[in-house]
Amino acid sequence: MNPLSAVGAAAIGSPAVGAPFAAPDAPSAPVRETGGDSGFAASIPGAVDELRGLQSQADALKVAAVTGDLDDIHAAMIASTRAAVTLELVAAVRNKGVDAFNEIMRMQA
Repeated sequence: MNPLSAVGAAAIGSPAVGAPFAAPDAPSAPVRETGGDSGFAASIPGAVDELRGLQSQADALKVAAVTGDLDDIHAAMIASTRAAVTLELVAAVRNKGVDAFNEIMRMQA
């Protein structure tokens, strides 16, 4: 059994010589069709909901690990790391948005 398949990762291999590079299939978020320029604004609640889901999954796995009900500690660590990285990304996007807003306000003054 491939240990990477347990966490949903593919094995790393070298492509054939002369073969075109193909990006690995990545899960994509559903695209929401909204009117006007509100696509970014509509994607923010989806990102926050995804973050909440990742955090609750990580918390459930942590509880299972502490109580001894978890067989694979790697799954708990991966879920915890994914939640932490996603939180950092959401915070960075929020900070950039606030910085952009402040810059616009400063230009109008």
